[in-house]
Amino acid sequence: MNYGFLKRVIILLLTMLMVINTASATMNVIIITDPTGQDPNGAAGGSMSFADNMFQSTFIMSREKNFAVLSGGAGNETPRLGAIVETIKRLEQGSNAAEAATAANNFPGIRIMCGGPKIGVAVAGSFDVYVITVDNNGTITVTPASAGVAVLPPGQKGAIIHLRNTHGNPMYGTATAVRQETAVMIGKMIRDGYPATTIMGKVVENVAKESGEKYGGGANNLASSITTADMFTPQKLNQTGFPMDEPYSKTCPNDGWSVAFPAAESYQTCPLDGTQLKTFYAYDVLAKTITTTGQGVSVSTYGSDAQGISETTKEIVQSSVKKNGYNAAQIAKDINSGISNGILVGVNYVEAKDINIKESTNAVGVYFKPLPDQRTSPPWNLPISSSILDIVGNMQTALGLILVVLVLFRSTLLDAFVKKRRR
Repeated sequence: MNYGFLKRVIILLLTMLMVINTASATMNVIIITDPTGQDPNGAAGGSMSFADNMFQSTFIMSREKNFAVLSGGAGNETPRLGAIVETIKRLEQGSNAAEAATAANNFPGIRIMCGGPKIGVAVAGSFDVYVITVDNNGTITVTPASAGVAVLPPGQKGAIIHLRNTHGNPMYGTATAVRQETAVMIGKMIRDGYPATTIMGKVVENVAKESGEKYGGGANNLASSITTADMFTPQKLNQTGFPMDEPYSKTCPNDGWSVAFPAAESYQTCPLDGTQLKTFYAYDVLAKTITTTGQGVSVSTYGSDAQGISETTKEIVQSSVKKNGYNAAQIAKDINSGISNGILVGVNYVEAKDINIKESTNAVGVYFKPLPDQRTSPPWNLPISSSILDIVGNMQTALGLILVVLVLFRSTLLDAFVKKRRR
């Protein structure tokens, strides 16, 4: 059992329990399009809600064992923490999804959905779901469930989607119809051969637009261990996440230059080559982020939650790896070039030691240091000491004050000077 992973999860959840009002995810979904685990985009899970505090703890993922645990329900934070920990413990011990999810039935008001490409999907506790199965002959079955435990068994293509409305949501009352509509859409897309990560983007789009349960949240690629992490989660406590049905960024189709909203409103063309920028909505960015490309490079960013950083860094790193291989020094050089050119804003220059490469799994991690004092770009690399600039700055301030005094008291000073000359 991976006690280290479980310990980190417990510490994270306890910390969040102490400092915030934990959100209850109202949309949970896990989609399996390849139950063999061979398709790198064949399994995905995600959560959203109209509520505040949609942090990543609502869609915990194990990179080592390729499972996700999604939580929610009407119960309070302490039972939810207990249900999550017990579910993870069972999964770490080798339980399938159904065996693990039933832990939620011991905690009143709590919902747990869990699953992975080889262990199936299950939900237990307090839920209203549709279980979608797609047979090899194309037959789609959509079955409602709301009690006990609902299961998509291992080896079966399909999904489970839960959806309720949050009180206060202006679109309250739409969840029942949208849940069924989205379940049918999932079944058709699985039948038609779309990968789970692409379907996840469409699910997020439909649920956000039609039910109002639209704040991230986020999603995970369970086959390739790629996550949206904090791209769409709230930047501050007790706030909603990013609206998943709104524009998220503009990107240049040629060189990958990207800028996030609201700054993107000021740009129509790429400042590097003049190409018309393309607008991407949050649900587009979510699907793109968790989908493994032909290059197969998974990119994770740490240290900055600024919008656009994760997406733009991914483009730069993938391009760098394609040209130069997994070279930390070259990746750092290309990222720094992006910072100098204004492609990446709000982070400091990186070094090779800030690039964590796991070539065996085609994964690259980039550790950023946010800039102090809300600066958007690093200081200039000038051939003089910064202390000298401070001195010069202080001198300029002193001279400025002297000039102000001269302007304000020029008449008095001139009169005093004339009287002195007459003596």
